Amino acid sequence: MTLPTLLEGRLALPLIGSPMFIISQPALVMAQCRAGIVGAFPSLNARPSGMFEAWLQQLQAELTDADAPFAVNLIVHRSNARLEEDLALCVQYRVPLVITSLGAREDVNAAIHSYGGIVLHDVIDDMFARKAIEKGADGLIAVAAGAGGHAGTLSPFALIQEIRQWFDGPLALSGSIATGRAIAAARMMGADLAYMGSPFIATAEANADPAYKQMIVDSHAADIVYSDVFTGVHGNYLRPSIVASGLDPDSLPKAKDMDFAAMTGGEKKAWRDVWGCGQGIGAVDKVQPTADFVAGLKADYRAAVAGFTL
Repeated sequence: MTLPTLLEGRLALPLIGSPMFIISQPALVMAQCRAGIVGAFPSLNARPSGMFEAWLQQLQAELTDADAPFAVNLIVHRSNARLEEDLALCVQYRVPLVITSLGAREDVNAAIHSYGGIVLHDVIDDMFARKAIEKGADGLIAVAAGAGGHAGTLSPFALIQEIRQWFDGPLALSGSIATGRAIAAARMMGADLAYMGSPFIATAEANADPAYKQMIVDSHAADIVYSDVFTGVHGNYLRPSIVASGLDPDSLPKAKDMDFAAMTGGEKKAWRDVWGCGQGIGAVDKVQPTADFVAGLKADYRAAVAGFTL
């Protein structure tokens, strides 16, 4: 197993805060980095597009070497009209870690590598993992069943096992991870890092409606619906938010084609009206500052590691 050099000695916990559409903005990212974990955000969260550069400037000005590095998520799918513009800014500002999604491209990887940046690509199965590495990604994020947002269907045991049979580079695991004990379990399974998103929705710094945060606290795994109707890609969503939007979770309309340009258009928008969430939220019992939440994760992680015996 391998940790990217830029992360060595920079993390208080082997954890990446996953980039969540709308939710992850500079306040949350900086709180995560200052707590000792990688904070990440999708470039598309910065709207209008000119705001992306301002966010990069803010993060570089306010974060220090004592903080964990930050990451930017680029949607590589052809429907993302901003990809080239956002990629150029990542290069200009030398973003240390770039997470690519929904398409692996050699030219994108080469651009990030041109200044020494690291690329992690998220995948839902072994086939996509192999393609990503063939096209130059440095590492992988294995998105297993139960992950928030766009998620896969494979067991994390199966997914990590298949990838580790041929790949010994940086590997993060995503899917229902919400506790320090789960982070420890991810490492025991063969991942270098855990990848956690949904629990951070219920933090003070998250850019989420207070009702969304409370729904995270009040909900459990049984309240998650897996559907491709909202963006054309299968993902996990909170059942109560689907009901509140006027739809029947048990009788959803036919899925449309994938189109990330339309994710903020239409009457009912993913993720503004229909709220994404992973299955691990049963562990979330309150809304709290990111620093306090991560402190709890650290204590739980240390206890899990110390308590492991054969």
